[in-house]
Amino acid sequence: MPSLPASAGNRSIEAGQDYHDLGEMYSDAPVARGLGDVIVHRAVLDDITGTSKILDWVSDGDIVILEMRRLIDTETELRMAVDQIQDFVEGDLAGEVIRLGQSRLLLLPSEFDISKSDGSLF
Repeated sequence: MPSLPASAGNRSIEAGQDYHDLGEMYSDAPVARGLGDVIVHRAVLDDITGTSKILDWVSDGDIVILEMRRLIDTETELRMAVDQIQDFVEGDLAGEVIRLGQSRLLLLPSEFDISKSDGSLF
């Protein structure tokens, strides 16, 4: 299958297995999108080299929930990653970066700018 990575081809699913990590087995599977559809990505940022993929998602109009717990101990790299993400999302895309707790960020493209909300939920 074109969407099946070569490394996933060797894995077998055992009968009675309760959990199948489809995100791991088909990490680059094509996702059909209709008009107005949004994809919400969940990502863990291990180091600053992962920011380009995250910024690609936001520039495509996707929402990203970003876990940065592994970078908290390296303050310089954490600051560089947050600055790069914030400059791109808020400065270039006119989106929003929202802090969720101590180690997570919510990245919203401009279509989801909550400051423009009329207050209604729907």
